[in-house]
Amino acid sequence: MSDEIKQVTPAAAAPEQPAAAEADTGKRKKTGRNIPSGIAFVHSTFNNTKVTFTDLHGNVLCWSTGGKNGFKGSRKSTAYAAQVIAADAAKKAQAFGMKDVEVRIKGPGAGRESAVRGIASTNMTVNCIKDITPVPHNGCRPPKRRRV
Repeated sequence: MSDEIKQVTPAAAAPEQPAAAEADTGKRKKTGRNIPSGIAFVHSTFNNTKVTFTDLHGNVLCWSTGGKNGFKGSRKSTAYAAQVIAADAAKKAQAFGMKDVEVRIKGPGAGRESAVRGIASTNMTVNCIKDITPVPHNGCRPPKRRRV
C-alpha cells in the first residue's frame, strides 16, 4: 500500500507550475452552444443605444453599442446607428443558433423602432415587442425645466 501513495515535496511541485501557466493563455475556448430562442434588450437613451441578447434565463450571450460600431458623439444616438447596432448584435446571436427573439425596449431615444428593424433584417423571427421603460408613480421630484 505504501508504494501506491507518493509524497510530493514543494520543491518537486514548483517546476510544474510555470509550465501550466505557459499552456494556459487566459483565453477560454468558446463552446458550441445552441440556443434557439432568446431575449433582445434594446436600451435607447438620448446619447446612445445598447442592444443585448440573452438566453431565456437572462444570461448574456452578446451585445453591441454605438461606440463599438464606430459611431462617435451625437451620431451614436441616431436611428441609423441603432439599426446598425441591432444588426451587429443579431449576427453575433445567430452564431449561437438563435432564430426566435423577444424584444424588450427601454428608454426614450431615437433608436427604438429602428433597432427592431435591424434585428428583423437579419432573418430573425420577432415573437413579441415589449416596452419596459420605467415610469415613476410620482416618485422623485424631476429636475427643473430647461431654458433654451
